[in-house]
Amino acid sequence: MEPSSQAPHPSTVAPAPAAPSTPFSTVIRTASHAQHTEAENSSFMSDLLGGRLGVTAYRRYTEQLWFVYRALEDATGALAGDPVAGPFLRPELARTPELERDLAHLGGPSWRAGLQPLPATAAYAARVTECAHHWPAGYVAHHYTRYLGDLSGGQIIRGTAEKTWGFTRKGDGVRFYVFEDIANPAAFKRSYRALLDALPVDEVEKQRVVEECRRAFRLNSAVFHALGEEFPLSA
Repeated sequence: MEPSSQAPHPSTVAPAPAAPSTPFSTVIRTASHAQHTEAENSSFMSDLLGGRLGVTAYRRYTEQLWFVYRALEDATGALAGDPVAGPFLRPELARTPELERDLAHLGGPSWRAGLQPLPATAAYAARVTECAHHWPAGYVAHHYTRYLGDLSGGQIIRGTAEKTWGFTRKGDGVRFYVFEDIANPAAFKRSYRALLDALPVDEVEKQRVVEECRRAFRLNSAVFHALGEEFPLSA
């Protein structure tokens, strides 16, 4: 018997599968790619990674990181129970103690004496603090740009520092880049991206987070620009 040429009854037609939405971790990475690339390709970072700057420039850069990470990590206690930011606050990510160990190695026991952030660094840290106090989802944008960058491109900086200035491999001077409590960085980054994908905010708020991620990269680029002015390459 020939198959019926009649169209199936509407009630028997299976609904078309919904188009899969792009994971938010992919959205945020793609949307901030231009700002990320700009930061990576700053003259200061290019010169640092090219081994063309002295250890004094590396120390100055590390000092600026200390101000930013203090702002990030001073907020963890207050945000620990927050449903948006709380899941991202993993103790194995904490960098302030490692930065202080590196700075003691680079500058001696009195490394804090007279230490002041560059104006661009102060603005960056202030924005992180503002988000931590008033907008947890915005804080997540800053958290993401810093820590996932440390676990990825930060390892290139560590290798350059060890080679250029003779630091012991994964030792004092580069401990900021060593995550001793993260045995599998690739797996950790996957779990982090899964948290981003499950961020409990609506689409409008997610777009605001994307914009804050772009802002974070711009703030970081401003620090690099200021450092580049402080450490221009001599002809």
